[in-house]
Amino acid sequence: MIKTVAEQLAIIKRGAEEILVEKELVEKLESGKALRVKAGFDPTAADLHLGHTVLINKLKQFQDLGHEVLFLIGDFTAMIGDPTGKSATRPPLTAEDVAKNAETYKEQVFKILDPAKTTVMFNSEWMSKMSAAELIQLAGKMTVARMLERNDFGGRYSSNTPIAIHEFLYPLVQGYDSVVMEADIELGGTDQKFNLLMGRTLQGHYGKPQQCTLTMPILEGLDGVQKMSKSLNNYIGIKDEPNDMFGKVMSVSDELMWRYYELLSFESIETIASLKDAVSNGENPRNIKVKLALELITRFHSEDAAQSALKDFETKFSKNAIPEDMPEYALGGELALANLLKEVGLVGSTSDGHRMTKQGAVKVDGQKASDSRKIIPAGTVAVYQVGKRKFARVTIN
Repeated sequence: MIKTVAEQLAIIKRGAEEILVEKELVEKLESGKALRVKAGFDPTAADLHLGHTVLINKLKQFQDLGHEVLFLIGDFTAMIGDPTGKSATRPPLTAEDVAKNAETYKEQVFKILDPAKTTVMFNSEWMSKMSAAELIQLAGKMTVARMLERNDFGGRYSSNTPIAIHEFLYPLVQGYDSVVMEADIELGGTDQKFNLLMGRTLQGHYGKPQQCTLTMPILEGLDGVQKMSKSLNNYIGIKDEPNDMFGKVMSVSDELMWRYYELLSFESIETIASLKDAVSNGENPRNIKVKLALELITRFHSEDAAQSALKDFETKFSKNAIPEDMPEYALGGELALANLLKEVGLVGSTSDGHRMTKQGAVKVDGQKASDSRKIIPAGTVAVYQVGKRKFARVTIN
């Protein structure tokens, strides 16, 4: 069924942080033509996590509305290194790393997007053919003062932290991608606003119709505080095993669960509202969380895998049982509890270890720990637990 402009706009705005310029987007929708919707991903790591899928889910919504999705793999920009949010120059990846990661991206995104309705593009297709003279001409369309308006560049300049010249090229190349791709709208995280607007600016310089931009919020990780990140060990990976994925979803707080529903679930706004009403009327939030876990695992694995993960979870965790199978580690020398938790990967950092212990989320041999600075002596063997599902058996030699 063809949606009205108002119905399309309601779907497009779901979970979105900001649309620039909304009036122009309405005019594009009123034209009745299929819009060219761009989102770019630099293949800087082999695997995607659910934080990445916030944008991909929005692309799916555009796709379902009949618009054309342009999934850009930034194999050229990945070799520059995105300076967004960085306090220091990031080392670029090799061409071999980028090519390998790009292949895994295509495999993973088509668990969400319809491959028959998705155009996959690589910005090396045009950037590798650009001459030095053309690149200089592109650079001439932007000033250093404008670049320093970016918070990360401006902050680094003010603190005398080095900024490499090639980092200025990143937003220029991302913006030039929109020129070549003739994008009508570009999606990105809130941290990408400057880069998205660069595309709009450069399209104007090159005499092209200017794209609208839509920013999506950065998804919080399992801790509910910092953004989802592998380096912080607070992520749910698309390729996580079903049992692990289920347990991680169930570990999020009841409050964060609604954030995940809004940004990750394909349930309608009306259905989510009814689930909130059910919780307000006494429904156990755990049951609502189970629905979300089943939906996500079915999407990335299968319905059978989701049901099997549910049974496994209920067997292992419904009665707070300590599982028989868990990672085992041997560490040398005495160390503080928070450091131990970090060393065996139960938390992302020692500060996380202190915080989780303070919150009462850490147990040793089933007993709640209260002192994250307590020294664990040599000759100790114990089971350490963080949250409801992270366990490790650790021997201190």
